[in-house]
Amino acid sequence: MAGPGSRFRTFDLSSILCHDLPASIVVFLVALPLSIGIAIASGAPVAAGLIAAVIGGIVGGALGGSALQVSGPAAGLTVVVAESIHQFGWRTTCFIVAAAGVLQILFGLSRIARAALAVAPVVVHAMLAGIGITIALQQLHVLLGGESSSAAWANITELAGRLGSVNGPATFLGVTVIVIMLGWNQLPERVKVVPGALVAIVVTTGLSLLLSLDVQRVALSGSLFDAIGLPELPHGDWAAVVMMILTVALITSVQTLLSAVAVDKMHTGPRTDFDREMIGLGSANVLSGLLGGLPVAGVIVRSSTNVAAGARSRASAILHGVWVLVFSVALVSLVEQIPLAALAGLLIVIGMQLVKLAHIRLAHRTGNLLVYVVTLVTVVFLNLLEGVLIGLALAFALLVWRIVRVAVTAEQIGGTDRWLVRIDGSCTFLSLPKLSTTFAEVPQGAAATVELTVDFLDHAAYDAITDWARQHESNGGTVDFVEIGEARMARAEAAPPSRSLGRVVLDDVLGPWRVDRDGASNKPGHKGGPLVSGIAAYHRGHAHLMRPHLDELRDGQDPDSFFLTCADSRIVPNVITNSGPGDLFTVRNVGNLVPEHGDASVDAALIFALEKLNVRTVVVCGHSSCGAMGALHSGESAGPGIDRWLEYGQPSLARYRAGHVVGAAAESAGFGPVEQLSMVNIAVQLENLRRHPSVRRAVEERGVTVSGLFFDIASARFIEVGVEGIAPIEDSDGLLAQLQREPASAGTV
Repeated sequence: MAGPGSRFRTFDLSSILCHDLPASIVVFLVALPLSIGIAIASGAPVAAGLIAAVIGGIVGGALGGSALQVSGPAAGLTVVVAESIHQFGWRTTCFIVAAAGVLQILFGLSRIARAALAVAPVVVHAMLAGIGITIALQQLHVLLGGESSSAAWANITELAGRLGSVNGPATFLGVTVIVIMLGWNQLPERVKVVPGALVAIVVTTGLSLLLSLDVQRVALSGSLFDAIGLPELPHGDWAAVVMMILTVALITSVQTLLSAVAVDKMHTGPRTDFDREMIGLGSANVLSGLLGGLPVAGVIVRSSTNVAAGARSRASAILHGVWVLVFSVALVSLVEQIPLAALAGLLIVIGMQLVKLAHIRLAHRTGNLLVYVVTLVTVVFLNLLEGVLIGLALAFALLVWRIVRVAVTAEQIGGTDRWLVRIDGSCTFLSLPKLSTTFAEVPQGAAATVELTVDFLDHAAYDAITDWARQHESNGGTVDFVEIGEARMARAEAAPPSRSLGRVVLDDVLGPWRVDRDGASNKPGHKGGPLVSGIAAYHRGHAHLMRPHLDELRDGQDPDSFFLTCADSRIVPNVITNSGPGDLFTVRNVGNLVPEHGDASVDAALIFALEKLNVRTVVVCGHSSCGAMGALHSGESAGPGIDRWLEYGQPSLARYRAGHVVGAAAESAGFGPVEQLSMVNIAVQLENLRRHPSVRRAVEERGVTVSGLFFDIASARFIEVGVEGIAPIEDSDGLLAQLQREPASAGTV
């Protein structure tokens, strides 16, 4: 049978012709105007954008680790490239691009590509938004018929003067592009198959020629091959060059990997190999830099278009690069007819699309709006690298603050002289002022309970807590410690502090005693055997949490369910039903049997639960690997006392051997003979219960439900057992809702 990725075969010729070829044409139509516009916005030769598009498509597509990602010149790199050209010149910038590619290949070979994903998404979102605003500010001047500045502040301050000398034809063409692109999204899907950017450029170029408008147009000196030239080595200031290489490498890497993650969410084909993607990206950048192209990165706009157009393999990205190459060589004269103002309108729309309201709302919801705003502002008004570094530093500081902060409260327990001090979180030296302030609220001489729910406790905080406890006791007070978190005070002075994991706490609470060969418990604080040690651990860690619940029950109980189960030590009713004190009226015996005569213990408990406590549910719970059922099934003697008790299980054995429907259903579900007998036994005990006078009366008068459960120890999950079949208990349903359903039909599981 074909797997989920079978429709994404790499060398399926029919799939390439039917799916990848048409998709490549759509991506080409999107990439062409964007590549030209990005080159112009970067201050690079127009051919540099086309070279990067060709190499990104062919080399990146062939060598990359993502089947459907499309690489090429990215709008997010325009600010970096413009700054590099301004500082080092175009040919040295090409060297920087090639060197960044070498670094990316090393990233891929070192298998550390995923480390580039360890960047706060809010910083990436804000960086792209800042780049988008910078592009829009620059291109607004071009749209108005003038020249833009490299500094955002200068573009803002000079805008008023530019408005006084507007070039009417250029502005008309730029605004027309913006209107077409914004309106294109409102058209039917069958129309939007043609990219709006291409339509806008073609329409405005046609208008400029038809109306003979005097506007600046794209300037190309010869064909694409004429623009190819080797890079130049830097002339001094290598520190700045190295910093620029790192900037280009990191930004293109992060953008590419984040784009790959987003593309993987759009299809069900093979997942991205991030290390291979980095090698492919680096190879493309090395070649692009050597031939005079812009930096190459994975571009989400082209990639999402590729997926939406039905691409199935990397052939689509490769073919799109081929189409750009053919166009750039054979139809170069058409490119020279495109007005710069039209491309400015295109870039303004693209720039503003990088500012996403969804990202701003997400930053606000997650408490990262400050990081977003600071990063955006510094990217716009300082430079990209400084803005990103400031954003990352702020995000890291915010993360540290969130992780290490601790909640410390003190309150008097109502109506008593006892005070409760709660310490919750990561308790470090940073929490000392808060600890001191809160401890001061506890009156001298009062009885105090300190509840520690901490996952990290350093020596400074430990000293502060113990010093206060000694001082408080010396003034006549008492201090009891309740340690709920795994970071324990007993270990604070024994080893360097380390963060404890929540799973450890759960294992400690839910797990059995860890007993060595001598019978001694391995749990911390052991004195006098595992039972005493367990009681001490309960007093130290959980008694305080139980006390309020038990306090509500001190005058009586109101259980919901009568729960009859086996005496097996592996069955822990309150744990496996997620219940607490007062929820279950539990009765246990060997084999979870309900004798109809000859034994008063179950009968007395049942009458008391139904007639005095008014329970609403009666449950019989059996389990796998039951010793009682195993003894019944084998027929071997288990000893005089046990054999007499197991006589009450003989009717279940007889019904099982007669081919009871529940046993057949259990066998169909893959359970062994003993488990089949256990489930039949549950069904028989349900019948016994329903014949009991108190149960029958409670069902008729109060609607009490009688239900059966089978606990599979190996999977730690329940199965519902009825008198006519078995059925799973779904996680989405509440337990009581499951128990109150009609009996399961035969053969279901």
